[in-house]
Amino acid sequence: MHQPRRLGTSDLTVGPLSYGCWRFAGTAVDEARAKVETALDHGMNLIDTADIYGRGGAGFGAAESLLGDVLRAAPALRDRMIIATKGGIAPGVPYDSSRTYLIEACAQSRQRLGVDIIDLYQIHRPDLLTHPAEVAATLGELVELGWVRNVGVSNYTARQLDALLAHAELPIVTSQPEFSLWHLDPIDDGVLDCCTQHHITPLAWSPLGGGEIANDHAIGAALDEIANAHATTRTAVALAFVLGHPSRPVAIIGTQRPDRIAEAATAADLELTRSELYQLIAAAGRHLP
Repeated sequence: MHQPRRLGTSDLTVGPLSYGCWRFAGTAVDEARAKVETALDHGMNLIDTADIYGRGGAGFGAAESLLGDVLRAAPALRDRMIIATKGGIAPGVPYDSSRTYLIEACAQSRQRLGVDIIDLYQIHRPDLLTHPAEVAATLGELVELGWVRNVGVSNYTARQLDALLAHAELPIVTSQPEFSLWHLDPIDDGVLDCCTQHHITPLAWSPLGGGEIANDHAIGAALDEIANAHATTRTAVALAFVLGHPSRPVAIIGTQRPDRIAEAATAADLELTRSELYQLIAAAGRHLP
């Protein structure tokens, strides 16, 4: 069984799987509440969202607002969850991690979520035009203001993360890379090694490859073979692969169906062997001797 995971050097402990809200917006509050409660009931106490989620559909900020509506309808849920959100994407810009923008973005996120303090605030994507010293200082200011408990980043390269850490006076506790059997880059490009080195917890987004692994014959065949051996599902095996990396990632699932949330949760009980993990890596196209 995959044990709960500490977020970096913080005092926050989360389940090995997290519920992500990037497709959350645009549904009724009761339906949204059912998804959140299902996730919480299955040990997914980290609820990950972002201010940008909803753009192109219900609108910028819609996912945060909907989660806020769920909490207003069921306030007791707040004590069961760790809320993570992200800022730093400005429509039409597109990236802005300046102090002025992030302070306002965080204030707006708190208002939409209806919370006094955000458990984990993350830079959504690196802004190439803001010096990492300014980003680090702003993150520290958000903590000092009491708006944010902990901070992290998303989609940073290992070098970008190192540059930020050189200026940070408080811990960066998480980093969100895309990581799955379909996207193994974090194994090769140093992102997961950087996380391990600095005691940063990876939050793996799109751990099922956006459904692409289902279309890859070699990966699909390996998943089926291992799933049959463990009397489980492809989904559970694919998620267990992500959880099996020694950097101890948390896998963020994004399904909108409660039954699939429950299915994904079975990955927390599945420990793959070293041979099975390497079998999957080979199936994903990595040459092994």
